[in-house]
Amino acid sequence: MSTLGKVIKCKAAIAWEAGKPFSIEEVEVAPPKNHEIRVKIAATGVCHTDAHAVNPCFKAGLFPVILGHEGAGIVESTGPGVTKFKPGDKVIPLYMPQCGNCKFCLSPKTNLCERISKIKTPISDQDLMPDGTSRFTCKGKQIYHFMGTSTFSEYTVVAETSLAKIDAAAPLDKVCLIGCGFSTGYGAAINTAKVEPGSICVVFGLGGVGLSAVMGCKAAGASRILGIDINTNKFALAKELGATDCLNPQDFKKPIQEVITELTNGGVDFAIECIGNIDVMKAATECTSVGWGSCTLVGVPAGGESVPVSPMKLIMGRKINATFFGGWKSVECVPKLVADYMAKKFSLDALVTYTLPFDKLNEAFDLMHEGKSIRTVLIF
Repeated sequence: MSTLGKVIKCKAAIAWEAGKPFSIEEVEVAPPKNHEIRVKIAATGVCHTDAHAVNPCFKAGLFPVILGHEGAGIVESTGPGVTKFKPGDKVIPLYMPQCGNCKFCLSPKTNLCERISKIKTPISDQDLMPDGTSRFTCKGKQIYHFMGTSTFSEYTVVAETSLAKIDAAAPLDKVCLIGCGFSTGYGAAINTAKVEPGSICVVFGLGGVGLSAVMGCKAAGASRILGIDINTNKFALAKELGATDCLNPQDFKKPIQEVITELTNGGVDFAIECIGNIDVMKAATECTSVGWGSCTLVGVPAGGESVPVSPMKLIMGRKINATFFGGWKSVECVPKLVADYMAKKFSLDALVTYTLPFDKLNEAFDLMHEGKSIRTVLIF
């Protein structure tokens, strides 16, 4: 029986309030409206950003909400005015929209889009569709969207500007990582830091984003890549993906920035911070070389904390920048990243520690918090 134009009842994970486990519920998903697409999600990764959204320290979002922003699926139906997608297309929902028409989309200087540049908190503020309403209900209550994607639902509705059509042969349980973690880390090295051939790099945090940054540094031709993490179980994979040295800050009496500076004869050319810890951001800045060292921030700290940086560090030639979705223009670049994966230019498979049924979502978060997984992918 066709579902076109009808409400679909399906399984979704709802966060009813901050600090509580997710609840697997039956939800109703309304048909797409003008320039919207309803997508059947096949696979979704579990990312720290989803954990941030339910962490009381962040006070980031509205409840109840369906989280998830690292998914891949198949178009079920399209709303009026949609011309670039059709039912059956394989797609990746995008929390970074690309309308293609605003001054940001038309500029090569940024990957931001006007649709996201006007909101205060991109992680939480895309909580309704562009018309100000939700497509989700559960037990008679409106359920909020998340980052314009809400991939923790078997069916979701996204704006046309927040979707990328990808290779029909792409494995959705792998390329879903291009929806966030891989693209962010890989792009942080290539697009934002602009790592140079022969350079010395350090990556703080060897989770999914950090390991993707390691791959980006290697692809850019770095001669030496240091990986920093307090979980030594990640070191073998980091070296497999391109790290030349791995250091645990707990093994040293000196601050890790001093250790790195000594090991690299004055500091690294490029530092990439992928944790979201203020002290680590400070360390990442201070271990870069005088004269030209560059620090790229990827992590998001809790509670709106600020990075303590001495102006003298910057006067001496160091630079600090940050990245959002790795600097990729989403609609344009995500299909190309999928094509590069299909051409074996980088590995996504190595980042997937566990593949679990969607009902195991809470277990997936436990594995992440316990440091036992790089990425867990949930399958519907």
